[in-house]
Amino acid sequence: MGGTLAEAQSSIGRSSHVEVDGRKCQGHNRCMALCPEVFEADELGYSVVKQSEIGAELEYKARLAEQNCPEHAITVT
Repeated sequence: MGGTLAEAQSSIGRSSHVEVDGRKCQGHNRCMALCPEVFEADELGYSVVKQSEIGAELEYKARLAEQNCPEHAITVT
């Protein structure tokens, strides 16, 4: 997984990139519950990224989603 939540909170002014590995995602949808601004479900219920480039205002929530993914399918860089 990526950096810590503390790093995310201190990253003001920079942008991050978010990805979901579709081969790993099992459709638990925790990411959508934690960060609906960035994640949504596809037609089969699996998570996809609807906003891949995010600013510091969403990084904390995206990293929280990354850390809560049971399949480790989310990467925030």
